[in-house]
Amino acid sequence: MSDHHHTDPIEENIDTHPVKLAIGVAIGAIALVVGIILLVQFAIGAYASRPLKDDPAMAPEAVAKRIAPIAKLEVDPNAPAPAAAAPASPAVAAVAIPPPAAKSAGGSGKATYDAVCNVCHGAGVAGAPKFGDKAAWAARLKEGKDHLHEHAIKGKGAMPPKGGNPSLSDADVKAAVDYMLAAAK
Repeated sequence: MSDHHHTDPIEENIDTHPVKLAIGVAIGAIALVVGIILLVQFAIGAYASRPLKDDPAMAPEAVAKRIAPIAKLEVDPNAPAPAAAAPASPAVAAVAIPPPAAKSAGGSGKATYDAVCNVCHGAGVAGAPKFGDKAAWAARLKEGKDHLHEHAIKGKGAMPPKGGNPSLSDADVKAAVDYMLAAAK
């Protein structure tokens, strides 16, 4: 008879033997967990060897330099008010706020007009009556001078209160309105 052993081919195949398959999956899972732990230790170790509190990049001076603004806007108080250009669309109006020096024109209607009101009333922006336009101002004057003063101070329609410069006094705004009315007579 023959001396060779008969083994079951099913027991030799790892894919079909459930115990061998379970052992392979367990070893693979353990290897995956160990690999993740080693990667985390490697990543943490790079920072743990050099604490951030001792890092020169975290010094208060270095941080302040990094977060400092890249530009600074300074307004020249002696600069003239920007010239009004006709907008591309009458529905869109840009209101320029004058420099702080123009906040009080000292009661001079012309000075307040030149510094603030001219931006819109010089070009007739957003329906503002143009300076010297008798017909446009006559229709508004029918409401009364006090009513015009109130609208100029509190704002109306597209015109912001005090022409967009809240630092103007009521007297300065009234003087500017009176100056524009005198030019339209």
